[in-house]
Amino acid sequence: MDELNYLVELFETNRNEENAEPMKKYMKNQFPFLGIKTPLRRQLLRDFYKETGILQQKINLELVKQLWMKDEREYQYAALDYLVKSLKKINSNHLLFIEDLIITKSWWDTVDVLAPHLIGKIAKETPSIIEDKIEKWAFGNHIWLKRSSILFQLIYKLETNESYLYKYIRANADSNEFFIQKAIGWALREYSKTNPHSVRKFIYK
Repeated sequence: MDELNYLVELFETNRNEENAEPMKKYMKNQFPFLGIKTPLRRQLLRDFYKETGILQQKINLELVKQLWMKDEREYQYAALDYLVKSLKKINSNHLLFIEDLIITKSWWDTVDVLAPHLIGKIAKETPSIIEDKIEKWAFGNHIWLKRSSILFQLIYKLETNESYLYKYIRANADSNEFFIQKAIGWALREYSKTNPHSVRKFIYK
């Protein structure tokens, strides 16, 4: 079965121009939309997985690339859904592939899945990539890689490495970028649920 064509047919059949315009406006007109709202998109993807059996197969990075290249944002959301459901198959060999997704068609809606789920998973299993790669993101010039360096531990909870978290926040604390400041606030707020004393100490130090 041609998975891409099957998914495109599913999505196109459910295109809704009435929904598409407000969805596009909500995302600051960054991308066109098919107008498929989240509950329906999730149902269509469940149908897609069931019919194709793709989740039981080797991870299909070519499909992810093809979905990422398509115009409408729902296709990138489909790629993210597939990647998260294939998380057990993701490892450090996929780091450059994920990095390329982060810097392509970048916006908070894709980066905020890729960073904590995929990069977070790779970094937990292969900690050497933190200083080899993620640290370069934190001190580099690409806004979405910077955001990713701040958020990759977002769901680590007790496994959070405070040294990296606070180091990368300090490196970007003076940034005027809205999405960097929001990432800092989000990361601190989330970690404060696990260690409020540490976060208070960091903030008021």
